[in-house]
Amino acid sequence: MADRHGEGGGPDEPAAPPPRPLDAIDHDILRMLQADGRASIRSVAERVHVSRANAYARINRLVEDGVIRGFGARVDHERAGHGTSAYITLKIVQNSWRTVRAELRKLPGASHIALVGGDFDVLLLVHTPDNRALRELVLSRLQAIPEVLSTRTLLVFETEDLEPQG
Repeated sequence: MADRHGEGGGPDEPAAPPPRPLDAIDHDILRMLQADGRASIRSVAERVHVSRANAYARINRLVEDGVIRGFGARVDHERAGHGTSAYITLKIVQNSWRTVRAELRKLPGASHIALVGGDFDVLLLVHTPDNRALRELVLSRLQAIPEVLSTRTLLVFETEDLEPQG
């Protein structure tokens, strides 16, 4: 699933279109689709009190504008064979974000990558089959990236996906 969020629109990346204001109906549609990405156009239209054509046009506009980045399944990683999850913080060489990000995207089990401000530069969420695979990923793959200065691994004991308020 492509993700333009946080890309920065540098010379090697197309800039996202400027955001259009969203109205209350757009926000209602977003909440519905976050709760159930498989909701039919008909059910969306009925719940937000617009015609099917209007609902269809609004969803298409939200996709085209990059507000909706895609549709997917929420995965229980443990049941899918990846029982170990960890957030890994990375300190990286200054101005190496794009290079590091390209390498992190290749990692097996990488689920989320964020450039952040604070005591570290990058926050990475990974899912691996077990602790041995996590250790291998950190020691052999992450620390082998030349621009990575240091890592810190935070083992996840339990998670909860928060459903949209609505």
